[in-house]
Amino acid sequence: MDSEALDELAGQLHGEALGGRGLLQLAAATGLAAYAVWAVVLMPGFRRVPLRLQVPYVPSSVQQVANVMGLLRGRTGKTVDLGSGDGRLVLAAYKQGLCPAVGYELNPWLLWLARYRVRRAGYEGKVSFLKQDLWKANLSDCYNVIVFLAPGVKTPLAAKLLAELPDEARVVAGRFPFPSWTPSSTIGQGLEQAWAYDMKEVRRAARSGTEGRAL
Repeated sequence: MDSEALDELAGQLHGEALGGRGLLQLAAATGLAAYAVWAVVLMPGFRRVPLRLQVPYVPSSVQQVANVMGLLRGRTGKTVDLGSGDGRLVLAAYKQGLCPAVGYELNPWLLWLARYRVRRAGYEGKVSFLKQDLWKANLSDCYNVIVFLAPGVKTPLAAKLLAELPDEARVVAGRFPFPSWTPSSTIGQGLEQAWAYDMKEVRRAARSGTEGRAL
């Protein structure tokens, strides 16, 4: 694939999610027919992931990225994006000084695209994208976690985050909040909205709720 085709692919995916027809046209232009089929059905990379935990790929908008970065402003430490897609949020986090910056993604075509974006930006070797199931990743050393995942995933993911993240960690959710958590702060409206959750506060609220039910 030549550089013009690669630039076209990255440029078109930099905006909002493409419709099915747009994806097929893009695939025809670049020769990535397999990617088009995958993206049109909006499914992640491996069928072995249980259906209820599968997450569709929808690119983050420019405003969504800005809102997430606003909630992470002034933060430090390892930053991960769970289901990192084309890598734009991980790249933005690194540019904001959050490192190491890591993305977890199973879809091999999205991993390829994310790594291409990093090379194109001149950050190869500074940002990592791992082909790993987010449900099996150890998050105990993560201090900033970005979550752009479907509502049905949030409840089981909340249990994993509570069990693994340090008290100093902050979780930022885009598009949909965690239903049982109270955010520390929020930015934006509608699908552009993002919510920040500080794990120390989340755990304190969880303990208070448990103690209240015991009484």
